[in-house]
Amino acid sequence: MSEEDEDQPPPKRPSASPPADQVLDNVLETVLQFLDAPRDRSAASLVCRSWHRAESATREAVAVRNLLAASAARTARRFPNTRTLLLKGRPRFADFNLLPQGWDASAFRPWAAAIAAGAFPALTSLYLKRIPVTDADLDLLSRSLPASFRDLSLHLCDGFSSRGLASIASHCRGLRVLDVVECDMAEEQEVVDWVAAFPPEPTNLESLSFECYEPPVAFAALEALVGRSPRLNRLGVNQHISLGQLRRLMAHAPRLSHLGTGSFRPADGGEEGLGFGEVLAAFSSAGRARTLVSLSGFRELAQEYLPTITVVCSNLKSLDLSYTPVTPNQILMFIGQCYNLETLWVLDSVRDEGLQNVAISCKKLQCLRVLPLDAHEDADELVSEVGLTAISRGCPKLRSILYFCQTMTNTAVIAMSQNCPELKVFRLCIMGRHQPDHATGEPMDEGFGAIVQNCSKLTRLSTSGHLTDRAFEYIGRYGKSLRTLSVAFAGSSDMALQYILQGCSKLEKLEIRDCPFGDAGLLSGMHHFYNMRFVWISGCNLTLQGCKEVARGLPRMVVELINGQPENERAEAVDILYMYRSLDGPREDVPPFVKIL
Repeated sequence: MSEEDEDQPPPKRPSASPPADQVLDNVLETVLQFLDAPRDRSAASLVCRSWHRAESATREAVAVRNLLAASAARTARRFPNTRTLLLKGRPRFADFNLLPQGWDASAFRPWAAAIAAGAFPALTSLYLKRIPVTDADLDLLSRSLPASFRDLSLHLCDGFSSRGLASIASHCRGLRVLDVVECDMAEEQEVVDWVAAFPPEPTNLESLSFECYEPPVAFAALEALVGRSPRLNRLGVNQHISLGQLRRLMAHAPRLSHLGTGSFRPADGGEEGLGFGEVLAAFSSAGRARTLVSLSGFRELAQEYLPTITVVCSNLKSLDLSYTPVTPNQILMFIGQCYNLETLWVLDSVRDEGLQNVAISCKKLQCLRVLPLDAHEDADELVSEVGLTAISRGCPKLRSILYFCQTMTNTAVIAMSQNCPELKVFRLCIMGRHQPDHATGEPMDEGFGAIVQNCSKLTRLSTSGHLTDRAFEYIGRYGKSLRTLSVAFAGSSDMALQYILQGCSKLEKLEIRDCPFGDAGLLSGMHHFYNMRFVWISGCNLTLQGCKEVARGLPRMVVELINGQPENERAEAVDILYMYRSLDGPREDVPPFVKIL
């Protein structure tokens, strides 16, 4: 061997190939990243263990739609790379004061502790809905959230105050979103200036909403915060912000696409230099006619300034007027320009005439809510089948409707089903109990039957009016896509409940109150309850024995019996049944008015 040969480096050995299992996992993780729909990802995770591992490792958006269904520890183990976490607490019927105070007082505490302990190290976004949250919870979160955390949204939550918001503002320095929406905040003797708690340097805020916050905020601090938030595109202020102050805020936020206006009236005593022209200029400046797509607020509307919004109406996609009683003449001022509107919330003060004008102008409307100015059963009739029929004829792209009224006809509901076959959500609330078709005196069976028969994509249905078992026979036969069903003051016998539970194979959420349903109807769903997220039944004819039979037959379901009036002890009668799936069994923080079978 020559000296040259001896100086040559030894030949490289071929690198070892990775194990076949690792290659498969890498490929799966790459493929699963293209699956966005939670149902698709869940289905993929059930194929085999390797798919389950890959799906766990790649899922970044996690939704726990019943806070009692899974613990924080289990969720963190299952999805260690969670970035976006959505948590929902109380069922929707709790909005009607059907749950006693304190039913879920400490439900969020274990989650706050888990987040503080680093269970979700990659967390960037947290969305809470219908969950009691204390100032201590928010303080704990604010001091322990990862540096990557960006978004906090509180929707229909309660229990916290300005102190909790101040903790979030002062410690979460990378915050992009702080939205407090329709929350019932705790009363406090000393209000903290939480807006001033934000760091003095420029912020990354993109969305700030506190329309439901009742105390006034320091306007100087708010104006300064908006001024040093160049990325702000969503701003919703409370009723203490006057029209002149709103104008100043808008001048500091040229990129606004979503605006909650606050009071939409001048301050008491007037504001110098604030006239119709100045407000009009605020809406027309900075290209807002092209950039502003959502308007809400108008909590103390000054009618003379309402026409100023017409300059931005042509580009609006969403308009929320649910906090101000707009009249037919007032809505006529601007609705003709809203030809791109997709979402509209109004009070029934617009009357049938206002809805007819909406139907003429808003051909792209997809979501409509008509809410009651007076929610009592004996309130004056402001909207009727006339308005509903006009909407169905004029808005063929409608996908979702919530409609409060005093009377209705089968003909109008049938017309809705024929004119809007793409409906996914139909929620009709006839506020008078057991109200029949007011034109014929017949039950509303045929109307709701037409909805489920003609709207094959329907996933959510709320019934009202006088309904017999025949209506529920229709629902069971044709409602094959239904996932959420709400029933109140309806039905004739247990057969109605049997039709639902045996026919609606995709049903996940069932809410029932004040119906003549008993044990036989409940037991008819034993085959399906494991596939459901929850069942709520209140004010019906259930017995303790029937509920015990369900609990014995379905040991992995949590069966809670709730006494809605804790001051009145009940022996055998069941006030509220709340039944749900849980991976961790019954909860430990059970209040005295709750019995878990």
